[in-house]
Amino acid sequence: MAAIPVPSQLLALPPIWREGRTALELAELVRHPVFREVDPDAGDGRPILLVPGFLAGDGSLGVMTGWLRRAGYRAHRTGIRLNVDCSARAVRVMERRVEILAERYGRRVTIIGQSRGGTLGRALAVARPDLVEALVALGSPQLDPLAVHPLVKLQVGMLGVLGSLGAPGLFRNSCLWGDCCSAYRASFETPFPDEVRYVSVYSRNDGIVDWRSCLDPAAELVEVEASHIGMAMNAAVYRAVADLLASGDTAELPLAA
Repeated sequence: MAAIPVPSQLLALPPIWREGRTALELAELVRHPVFREVDPDAGDGRPILLVPGFLAGDGSLGVMTGWLRRAGYRAHRTGIRLNVDCSARAVRVMERRVEILAERYGRRVTIIGQSRGGTLGRALAVARPDLVEALVALGSPQLDPLAVHPLVKLQVGMLGVLGSLGAPGLFRNSCLWGDCCSAYRASFETPFPDEVRYVSVYSRNDGIVDWRSCLDPAAELVEVEASHIGMAMNAAVYRAVADLLASGDTAELPLAA
């Protein structure tokens, strides 16, 4: 029997079935030295804000938050229960949170954002480089926020319809072209500030995001082998984050007046 031809666009889809390995990634992480053998003085008290991805809340980054705290970092959550709000509104909430942390600790804040969290973090870093020391984006589609699997894009569309109908706390379809998010969209055309270190971690095995959309020319690119959801609990990602935080030459830059 002749093989049924598969459209080329389907061959290019992210391998969403690989997202089923996240439980294995967590099991491997808790046995790995990068997670078990933590130096409590590694962080030197640096403040970090962790931002969850689309349809996720702070709990999705709970394992990483605890790990960073054990390593001596002052890791904080955003207060996001479900990351589905209007992008402009979400960035404003993050900005206020970062302002509070920067004032409390007397230095700029490092942002670690997964997926949409890294995209929001990029917009904030462009708008307020005086508050952001570094940005680490995990599987964030910075070049095209909608470069995701069709099943995820369908969820985006459904939530956009609900938001457009007036459901509170949701983005609207008009966020893609309306005035509410015009500054947010423009931030991706604005040169990324030199004084903020920017790292984009990506995986060719990402089952949700097209990994090529993570290759922001403004960022230092770090490739790992991980699923998309599993980036929050993958040993290779934790090793990359640990190395990047330890080697950051922006750590001693003073908070701008």
